[in-house]
Amino acid sequence: MRHSDIHTSRTFKVNGIVAEYNPFHNGHSYQLRDAKEQSGADYTIVAMSGNFMQRGTPAILDKYRRAEMALRNGADLVLELPALYSASSAEYFATGAVTLLDKLGVVDFLCFGSECGDLHTLQQIADILLEEPEGYTVLLQQYLRNGLSYPMARTSALVQYCPSLSPHQNVLSRANNILGIEYLKAIRRRESSMQPVTTVRGFSDYHDRMMGKYQSSALALRQAVYANNGDVQMLASQMPEAAFAVLDNALSDRHPMELNDFSALMHYKLLLEADKGYTAYLDVSEELSDRIRNHLYDFTNFRAFCDLLKTKNMTYSRISRCLMHILLNITVTDMEQYRAADPIKYARVLGFRRDAEELLGAIKENACIPLLTKLADAEQVLDEAGYALFKKELLRNAVYESTAAIKAGCPMVSEYRSPLVII
Repeated sequence: MRHSDIHTSRTFKVNGIVAEYNPFHNGHSYQLRDAKEQSGADYTIVAMSGNFMQRGTPAILDKYRRAEMALRNGADLVLELPALYSASSAEYFATGAVTLLDKLGVVDFLCFGSECGDLHTLQQIADILLEEPEGYTVLLQQYLRNGLSYPMARTSALVQYCPSLSPHQNVLSRANNILGIEYLKAIRRRESSMQPVTTVRGFSDYHDRMMGKYQSSALALRQAVYANNGDVQMLASQMPEAAFAVLDNALSDRHPMELNDFSALMHYKLLLEADKGYTAYLDVSEELSDRIRNHLYDFTNFRAFCDLLKTKNMTYSRISRCLMHILLNITVTDMEQYRAADPIKYARVLGFRRDAEELLGAIKENACIPLLTKLADAEQVLDEAGYALFKKELLRNAVYESTAAIKAGCPMVSEYRSPLVII
């Protein structure tokens, strides 16, 4: 029996949302409201990426400031999704996030945004991809042998195997649909009792770099911040007032973080390990490892190196993610060990609302993993594997914090001295 199948006498319902909030904008605020309207939930828990994002980039602001944005705009509790999962492919990202929320023992609904908005279609695709029936796999291999890229081969095989999906053949070309399908696969794989709820994304998607008055994407907001050297006044209409205030205040003290801030560290790590290659790191193929080694002396900065390495079958985002795995020491062995044993060993709290005391109490009563609020307690409350992951995550976050501190010209703050966000 899954832990999430255990029901207590609690009288409230809880939404779980997986997010990056990089940064938090009007579309995120809409999703939080819409999810509550659909589910009737009383509380919302957010499993939020820490300092490194799913596409292999650093967060524009540190995790505490982004957690504060969420808590001031509808979230009741924000937990950190470890970089082992937050900076990984859609499948691993979803596995980590769904497992984290499920293990709390109180989450009733898993809520996510999708361009499709059709839960039945997303579930139908998820079931086929999870079960991999013979008819589908034969078609997939046939299309791959014919030279199609994996995404194109997968879509063609799905449509031919299940003709009713023909009107929806573009579903797998959109980033949030892909993540949504991975969430559904993870829920079913865990036999979780969490019920999926999807919000139609009415705002521009990740790839939209144009920022209009009534629509925004996190990427568009970041591009505007970078283009204006940290001047964020033009973003006031794109963000809830409370989130904008956090962003404005944060950037008055610190510079916005971007990929090229990690260029020197990245190049050093690549040079250091050139002789043995990089296939020990998660998602790094032999082909990509060879390309990295062959172009080491063409490295000028992180972004330019991603552009240099990309090919027809290796996208910029995939390469950036692979390079980030190398920088952060995220190995194949790491992922295999934690997925085989237990994907999530603890729930680290970044912040919560004071009026969510009832929610926190229910988690402490029902969760099958420790709720970590004081880092100093980690060694006592975590098992050996959990503490090992915790220490690695501290080091990965230190890479971000030290780089941010050097950029700002100020001392680095230890995670042990970083207080929870309490509102």
